[in-house]
Amino acid sequence: MQVQVVDYRAADAAEKFTRSLHETGFGVLTNHPIRQALVEKIYADWLAFFNSEAKHDFAFSKETQDGYFSTQISETAKGATHKDIKEYFHVYPWGRIPESLKADALAYYREANALAEELLSWVERYTPPEIAAKYREPLSNMIQGSTKTLLRVLRYPPLTGTEPAGSLRAAAHGDINLLTILPAANEPGLQVLGKDGAWHDVPCDFGTLTINIGDMLQEASAGYYPSTQHRVVNPTGDGATKSRVSLPLFLHPRDNVVLSDRYTADAYLNERLRELGVKT
Repeated sequence: MQVQVVDYRAADAAEKFTRSLHETGFGVLTNHPIRQALVEKIYADWLAFFNSEAKHDFAFSKETQDGYFSTQISETAKGATHKDIKEYFHVYPWGRIPESLKADALAYYREANALAEELLSWVERYTPPEIAAKYREPLSNMIQGSTKTLLRVLRYPPLTGTEPAGSLRAAAHGDINLLTILPAANEPGLQVLGKDGAWHDVPCDFGTLTINIGDMLQEASAGYYPSTQHRVVNPTGDGATKSRVSLPLFLHPRDNVVLSDRYTADAYLNERLRELGVKT
């Protein structure tokens, strides 16, 4: 399985990147416009937040799905028997954010969201006409006015050795949304399931950006863009004593967008949140 590593500034970047998304569900960008210094500062500042008791002041809301989700609340991937070994914070521009972390988080949200919109336009441009005909509206229209695009700040804590047998930092899953943008984490561990049935490490050189297809785009494109299963495996050796921090942005359409004969975006999202155990 070959996930393409594409130079964002190259003349043929859009075509190569979109081809990789079609063939593997993933693409990796170098020389992209998201500021690495900002990413590194967010990693350090939010790691300190997760190591503090202040996080409990922002306990998540089941209704709005913003705020802090503890390791006890953490998602159980569809088909998995154990909760993921992670805690996280959901950042929305309209949601609750710790004041000391707000400016940087929202600056990153704006930068990542702008890039995600551009990459979605690449996908739209290079979608074959017979597939584009299946879209109920242009992809670029689907995100206009959306309030659901989510920045998730994730912390996978050091392993204690008491974790349930078979549990993972993140069990195999597909993302719910259209596109996910993910800067390389401070520690490795991300793997993608290839068509050969084997798990493959996703390139994670610090400064690269990984993008993957979400289930909603798979649904809207009738499978042309595959939402490939991926996971975060548990580290061994010295890596087991370290936290892993990552910063995915999940690009979501408006609630009323029709994805297919089966789903609107809102119906699909709520079905998946119930499956994950974070909404009733």
